[in-house]
Amino acid sequence: MKSNVTTNRQTAQPVILISLFIGLLAVSFSAIFIEWSSAPSAVIGMYRLWMSVLLFLPFALKRWSEFLKLTLRDVFLVCLSGIFLGLHFLFWIQSLKETSVASSMIIISLEPIFVLIGSVAIFHQKVTKTGILCMLCAIVGCVVVASADFGKGGEHLWGDMLSLIGTLAVSLYMLTGQKVRGTVSGTTYNVLVFFVAGLVLFLFNIATKTPLWHYSGRNWLMFALLAVISTVLGHGLFNWLLDTVSATTISMTILGEPVGAIVLAYLLLGQPVVLLQGVGGVLCLIGVFWFLRTNPSHQPNNEENPPSQEANAADGRDRPEGFDASGA
Repeated sequence: MKSNVTTNRQTAQPVILISLFIGLLAVSFSAIFIEWSSAPSAVIGMYRLWMSVLLFLPFALKRWSEFLKLTLRDVFLVCLSGIFLGLHFLFWIQSLKETSVASSMIIISLEPIFVLIGSVAIFHQKVTKTGILCMLCAIVGCVVVASADFGKGGEHLWGDMLSLIGTLAVSLYMLTGQKVRGTVSGTTYNVLVFFVAGLVLFLFNIATKTPLWHYSGRNWLMFALLAVISTVLGHGLFNWLLDTVSATTISMTILGEPVGAIVLAYLLLGQPVVLLQGVGGVLCLIGVFWFLRTNPSHQPNNEENPPSQEANAADGRDRPEGFDASGA
């Protein structure tokens, strides 16, 4: 019996590794699809989110009873979470229009650090000395990355700032989501939050009189690729893999997204990486990698913040707190 189990694991291992690579490649293409689109940032984000809603909706409707269980508090938190996610896409996508893929993606990798800071402030989560060193290493790395953009003009620095604001917004989205994820499954939560986030961007477009239609076929293709490949295939594949691998493994893999995006930007967009960006990027990624390896809140089934049994039963798997199919 033990021999059969070992054989099954050995057979599944290549499938898992290939799936992790496909998921990483899919999310890494997110920045490339945005760069290939000439549409305004809020339009790109709106259609990416709403197209993703349409793709997730058939699965969410199978759990329609979860919608009926939502309390007024849950609805408020879903709306608040959606607002933060909408702001994240607004600022982060615009950052890619202003600065390089390398700078924007390295800065957004700070998200786990900001989530930890928020958890300390809101949930009184304890932070170790090692965690503080990780944060300092990552922050220093981002400062070095930003310093590389000083000689490129104010536009690049503004892009770095937009990426930082977008990272703060997605961190608040993750923290808010922790309060409501015990009520609904991941698919239902994503449908609700994605719809609200898309609505935020829709209202922004209306307020700024940004055209909602009359975009080229290339732009509509990019909207669809962002939804199908980067959101559903990329992050959705990571969600599916949580059945067989730990949340830490997923976190480590997603950490490779900035690296993948930078390599793709070099190959497909001709964007070189200067020395300071490389040094700062390495420092930042080491800090975040070290943090994810040592911070217990990123381990599955954590005792301090155990995933809700009801949500796990509805989803058919154990999920780490706040993990979902959003992200960059």
